[in-house]
Amino acid sequence: MVYTRANGSRWSYSENVIRKKETGMSRNRKFYLEDIPLDEAWRRLIMAMESSGSWVAFPGEELPLDEALGRVTAAPVWAALSSPGYHASAMDGYAVRSADTIGATETSPKRLRIGPEGPASYVDTGDPIPSWADAVIQIEHTQHIEEEVGGELIEIQAGVAPWTAIRPMGEDMVATELVLPANYRLKPVDLGALAGCGHATVSVRRRPRVAVIPTGTELVTVEQAAQAGLKTGDIIEYNSLVLASQIREWGGLPTRYPIVADDYERIRETVREAAVTHDLVLVNAGSSAGSEDFTSSIVEELGTLLVHGVAIRPGHPVVLGTVTERHTPIIGVPGYPVSCALTGEIFVEPLISHWLGLTPREKPKVKATISRKLLSPMGEDEWVRVTVGRVGERTVAAPLSRGAGVITSLVRADGIVRIPRFSEGVDAGQDVTVELYRDPSEIDRTIVHIGSHDLCLDILSQYLADSGRRFSSSNAGSLGGLMALRRGDAHLAGSHLLDPATGEYNISYIKQYLPNLPVVLMTFMQREQGLIVAPGNPKGIKGLADLARDDVRYVNRQRGAGTRVLLDYHLEKLGIEPGNVKGYQREEYTHLAVAVAVQSGAVDCGLGIAAAAHALRLDFIPFEKERYDLVIPRIHYDSDLLQPLFDLIQGPNLRRVVDELPGYDTTHMGDIVIEL
Repeated sequence: MVYTRANGSRWSYSENVIRKKETGMSRNRKFYLEDIPLDEAWRRLIMAMESSGSWVAFPGEELPLDEALGRVTAAPVWAALSSPGYHASAMDGYAVRSADTIGATETSPKRLRIGPEGPASYVDTGDPIPSWADAVIQIEHTQHIEEEVGGELIEIQAGVAPWTAIRPMGEDMVATELVLPANYRLKPVDLGALAGCGHATVSVRRRPRVAVIPTGTELVTVEQAAQAGLKTGDIIEYNSLVLASQIREWGGLPTRYPIVADDYERIRETVREAAVTHDLVLVNAGSSAGSEDFTSSIVEELGTLLVHGVAIRPGHPVVLGTVTERHTPIIGVPGYPVSCALTGEIFVEPLISHWLGLTPREKPKVKATISRKLLSPMGEDEWVRVTVGRVGERTVAAPLSRGAGVITSLVRADGIVRIPRFSEGVDAGQDVTVELYRDPSEIDRTIVHIGSHDLCLDILSQYLADSGRRFSSSNAGSLGGLMALRRGDAHLAGSHLLDPATGEYNISYIKQYLPNLPVVLMTFMQREQGLIVAPGNPKGIKGLADLARDDVRYVNRQRGAGTRVLLDYHLEKLGIEPGNVKGYQREEYTHLAVAVAVQSGAVDCGLGIAAAAHALRLDFIPFEKERYDLVIPRIHYDSDLLQPLFDLIQGPNLRRVVDELPGYDTTHMGDIVIEL
């Protein structure tokens, strides 16, 4: 088969070798192949593994039952013994012949003498039934009578049918009966069933051994960072922790190697060693085409390079290959955290599942409406992280950050939306399928907020979690929040839009953008806006007038943000053209992001809240106190879902915590401003 690269040159794929390194080419020469479709990448890997005999389920190993939880059966398990192994009493009582009880009534009770041969014999639960008996009468349905002469009797007031309160032999399992199939993940109750039918051990598939090799001269361990701090250029290595945890969760046995610096020889020897003792090798980072991205060259030198670049996002620089000695598959995992984690889901989990004889686990899926338009690269399958909530009769998916380095987007994500290749993306309001990371029942307990960012929303989220609600918040700006309410995408929106004409917050905007939607406007808190500057204020910035200075670099908020509206209002009053503010076009979506830009030295100042400056130990120049409101459609205001939120806002606990933050005033927290 012949393929064409992006530059027009052609290369061939034989059954066993793709671009084998046979010509002595330099190890530093880079090959970055055209991104190929995901299914083609899988086809090449499977073909290579089939030809080497490694695309098979692993054999079994015998384990004691108390070590087998979560393991996968390697063969069917048949009952060695029947359970129960005899006719057993199902309760405490008296074994009897059912025929002897016929005719007993309340008005005409029968008396049966107690004795080992009948007609009544006491049995405890689980005792064998005497051979002459065919029923058990519960002890509470009898009256014990002691005669002065002749021994003991029981009196019964109702007859019993044959086999009443008896567990017949083999009721649970019969010897030779199938108890568990092959390729079955063992649960706690399964272990009891195996023991109950006479098995002390079980044959389970060997766990795949997976080597995880983190590479990069810039990497330090979290322990090193905690002890010595981070220097400029240092990056805490945690991808191997994520990959190893994924592998363990999927049933594999991970080995985390120490960090290997960007040295070709060291990485190659580590890979060679790992390939001898493991079933799969993951090399993290170094899969792209930079000067120190060695993975593809090392795979070529040690074996066969099958794929370098897959048409997926995040994660397109994936390397797939095999190492010759044991035909061990090797995956070059991209270094960005989201790309790394999703590469694990896309490539590693299916491999482990196949070796364990399982089909890859399918996540629960829901149909949802996407809350905003997404443009997507035409030639790549894209995995978009989303939060999900049920708003009225609709399930809404709100996209999170698409950056490959933003691992918190996976932490916050409720699921993934896959946008297929050759699609330009999805429009706002379009139906999509979400593969959920959470139980669907959690979605029904989710309060969806879209609107202005504030640090207090995180505090609110924590308190709501304690009361059985999830709080999902998307930072779309105040105006973006109102538009989300108009589309029916959220339960509420945080807003602090100043009307320059009246000096009032939010009301005129609600009337303009939500004219036909009954809403309740509730004050969340008041907060102080101002300029966030570096410690010591080295540029001597005193106020917004200084933004026109040539030596002052500014970072702005996105269009539609209340902070942006506030800035534009005061720039106009000062007669400053936005084009004269250096950095006016640079936008961030949160107050913390503005503070980080200042902290990094990339800018000199940005408009934000005092709490964000305080959180990063920056200086703050107070400018204006504003009211931050919650805009809540009446239909949601009256629902049970939001009641815990209102209880928090109108109660003392949240107020006390917010009051401790700099720049906040909770005097009017929970007050209804107006109902429209």
